Amino acid sequence: MMATKLSPDWITERHVDFEYKKYILLAWLQDVDKQFDQVRLYPPLSELVEHYRNAKALKESKQHLSDSFQQKLQGFDMEKFKVMYEKISSDDHLMAEVENILDFSLPRFALALEDGKKIYELVEKETNIQHIGLVPLNSDYGYLFLRGGRSANTEVYEYEVSIFEQPDDKYRALHISYVTTYSSSFIHTYVSMKTDLIRGNLRLPNPAVYAVETTMTIPFNETFLPVAKRLLMRKINTEAGHS
Repeated sequence: MMATKLSPDWITERHVDFEYKKYILLAWLQDVDKQFDQVRLYPPLSELVEHYRNAKALKESKQHLSDSFQQKLQGFDMEKFKVMYEKISSDDHLMAEVENILDFSLPRFALALEDGKKIYELVEKETNIQHIGLVPLNSDYGYLFLRGGRSANTEVYEYEVSIFEQPDDKYRALHISYVTTYSSSFIHTYVSMKTDLIRGNLRLPNPAVYAVETTMTIPFNETFLPVAKRLLMRKINTEAGHS
């Protein structure tokens, strides 16, 4: 679990001082590095992506950079019926400090992201996904079997793919919920597990079932589960003809 948290607005909130922000960033990146050493990819990897994108957007957009600072009420224009604000960020020295913070943080975010990407690719390389039984016409719902490292257990999750819309596009999202854990043996094969699940849940009479296995002994919630979810989503999208 991450010991520290870097605010989405860490660059512009509170004291905009290069040395202060440098200390905050390096402390957080040190914690990220410790997580990666333990092969804990999430949440640090997703947070790194968010911070890198935010910093890059600030760097590329001067207006965004200016607007990100706090504003104070100056008055009200009665003719235009418009509230007027005074930017606190009119100080050139302040803007220069932000530029220095961005110049310092962007390459360090990029390096940390590269480290996280290498770990992710290694885990993915040692992980495979397969169908269990026949694949139904609709694979947007079913079960996900997970078995990792030397564990004798198979963790079972029910999954469902949903579509949500945003102004610019439609997106497919994967939702999972824990069902049960089977102790793997000659009695509990993947096929027998699937049969048992169908008998116990008439709501899913013909589910798609995928098994994800890894040879690595890695943190389950922080690494194996999120990597397995991405593999499952990619496979479903590929089979359904989605990009």
